[in-house]
Amino acid sequence: MTDLIGYLAAFCTTLAFVPQAWLTWKTRSAHGVSLGMYSIFTFGVFLWLAYGILLQAWPIIIANLITLILALFILIMKLRLG
Repeated sequence: MTDLIGYLAAFCTTLAFVPQAWLTWKTRSAHGVSLGMYSIFTFGVFLWLAYGILLQAWPIIIANLITLILALFILIMKLRLG
């Protein structure tokens, strides 16, 4: 039951980034994205991923790996498109 709650939480919080990534891709604009916020957030997600790996906690690993990919995508788009 604990892992199920972890997977559901991971699914919801990871899914929350899809609309921003899609909008950034679709409009080719990251004007409304805060560079500072996404930089700090992306580093934090990286640390959560490392933490999950150290604990061998798959809900944390999977969620943060996907979230890191999405956050990096948005961050790279922000750096490239402004």
